[in-house]
Amino acid sequence: MRKFEKLTKCAVLGLAALAAGCATTSLDKRDPYESWNRDVQDFNDGLDDYVMKPVAKGYQWITPTFVDRGITNFFSNLGDIGVTINDLLQGKVVQSGQDGARFLVNTTAGVAGFVDVASMIDLQKHNEDFDQTLGYWGLSSGPYLVLPLFGPSSPRGIGGLVGDAAMNPISYVGLGVSSGVSTAISGGLFGVNAADTRADNLSNEKIATEAAVDRYDFFKNAYFQQREYLIHDGKVPQDKEHEQFDIEKEFDEQNNLAPVNPY
Repeated sequence: MRKFEKLTKCAVLGLAALAAGCATTSLDKRDPYESWNRDVQDFNDGLDDYVMKPVAKGYQWITPTFVDRGITNFFSNLGDIGVTINDLLQGKVVQSGQDGARFLVNTTAGVAGFVDVASMIDLQKHNEDFDQTLGYWGLSSGPYLVLPLFGPSSPRGIGGLVGDAAMNPISYVGLGVSSGVSTAISGGLFGVNAADTRADNLSNEKIATEAAVDRYDFFKNAYFQQREYLIHDGKVPQDKEHEQFDIEKEFDEQNNLAPVNPY
């Protein structure tokens, strides 16, 4: 665990140093490291085209639909542990009881989570992560950052990733055996989860590509909007909505574009 924490700190400091070295003047106040971010997105897109997408298509081709659904349910059920903890950290006691009940029901009656029995009995699934918890307690997201492999994020988002990893039981699989075996088991499970998630999102790629004039701006705006929506449980304060509009208006005016009314 100490080794994991040291590696995480080194990664965060390294990314911050690289981003600081690549700082450029950007029209978007949220994105002072646009040059760095665009280069990393290009890298991630290339990695996706040549590695992740072929792996996801192969995974989808060899995996029967019911098995694919079961694997998705299994990892979603493990994720409910972190969701329940973040519920409590945000003071959502009732919701934490619901998410904790989901995990117990699916782990027992759902055969280790491969069957989503909880949804069948109307136990609603929620989406809570440590980045939302940090935002709930008032921590600003900071500037936009695109991380290698992980994609759109922010300094707060990096902290969220570290917290989520600490709450994920996969991070602790194999403890007590040799470090090599432990790493192989955890890495294998994370790899299957990544392939399953990418396969489930293959159909969404075409929509995003066709909807975006600039894919970079599309993903950046989508990231910030989704984070605000999740942190405020769908009830984004008006000042946040106007702040978003003011930034987009300034960007449009400097590019001689007519601002679009968001309402």
